[in-house]
Amino acid sequence: MKLMTLKLRTLRLSKLIPKALKLSTLSLALCLIASSPAIYAETASAETISVKTETGNIQVKTIAQGLENVWGMAFLPDGSMLVTERAGRMRIVSTAGKVGEPLTGLPPMYAKGQGGLLDVVLAPDFASSKKIYFSYSEPAEGDASELNSTAVSFATLNGNKLENLTRVFSQHPKINSGHHFGSRLVWAPDGTLFITLGDRYSEKDSAQTLDNHLGKVVRIHADGSVPKDNPFVNTAGALPEIWSIGHRNMQGAAINPISKVLWTGEHGPQGGDELNIDQAAKNYGWPVITYGENYGGGNIGEGTHKTGMEQPVYKWVPSIATAGFMFYTGDKFPQWQNNLLLASLKEKTLVRLVLDGDKIIKEERLLKTELGQRLRSVVQGPDGLIYLVTDEAKSKIYQLSPQ
Repeated sequence: MKLMTLKLRTLRLSKLIPKALKLSTLSLALCLIASSPAIYAETASAETISVKTETGNIQVKTIAQGLENVWGMAFLPDGSMLVTERAGRMRIVSTAGKVGEPLTGLPPMYAKGQGGLLDVVLAPDFASSKKIYFSYSEPAEGDASELNSTAVSFATLNGNKLENLTRVFSQHPKINSGHHFGSRLVWAPDGTLFITLGDRYSEKDSAQTLDNHLGKVVRIHADGSVPKDNPFVNTAGALPEIWSIGHRNMQGAAINPISKVLWTGEHGPQGGDELNIDQAAKNYGWPVITYGENYGGGNIGEGTHKTGMEQPVYKWVPSIATAGFMFYTGDKFPQWQNNLLLASLKEKTLVRLVLDGDKIIKEERLLKTELGQRLRSVVQGPDGLIYLVTDEAKSKIYQLSPQ
């Protein structure tokens, strides 16, 4: 009996020895990896990379991740970031890159297709009012309604809560569509608010008429009222909020720091992405004139020019899918002063445009090879550095700095 017990113990021990040896080998390998400078450097390079540009090297650093389809971003006074996720969440990302829990107090949203929570900006008087403005896809009231449109509301930011929610604009009419919502929010120098609005894809012809907000730029006061000097206030049958018409799907807008004039960027159908100097009462042509074509081929409208319709200041054929853009005014990249930096979705590139007055004289494309991600927005931080957000299921925020 003792002999049999001894044999069983010996057999069990012999089975455990190979496992112990494997574990020891694995532990040793892990120790070697942790202490290897070469492997550590490769890991670090995934978080911070050096990129060569025509004006010198820049450093691209990942500062936050764990987000989903980020659309808009605005810096708070303490340097933290207010970000929107298209699925309908707004979060605060700390200066250390910590992603906070979703803010409470948002309105109902139509978060399907291209719709959901879109742009966000601070009120000009945020220091005292704590108000933020944001755009989103607003569902119509009623049971199981699929009708929706772009809307804009403001709310008071109180910690991780939004309070005193107030809607100041709702696009008319609501459409059964998940496409072409716009929408960027831009404060004009006079304190009025520009809102860019898409044609909703299925209603492109409405971009040419004044009885709706489809394919338009609108301009309102901060409280939602209509400025008396809007161009169509006294036009019979026109919606008084309208600033300009003939647009397709504007997902970028900014005020030129030199001219103080609004610039907008919009997606062409298949080719013909545009940058426009957006002026009161002007008609930017869609869908009568365009440099693009129907998906799958075929002409749209009457060609590329027509009397009474504006030409873009710059265009892309084929499309790059223009998204958010800004004019750089900081001191960290003096060689990029007043350059226009534009995020591209389809081409996954940051476009740098050099201006001579209102003319684009040079284009440089950056980061497609290094990042290879859809870029949704580019924002200048209070530190003068440049911040990029990606439109991916696993979105990231990148910081660009000189090297």
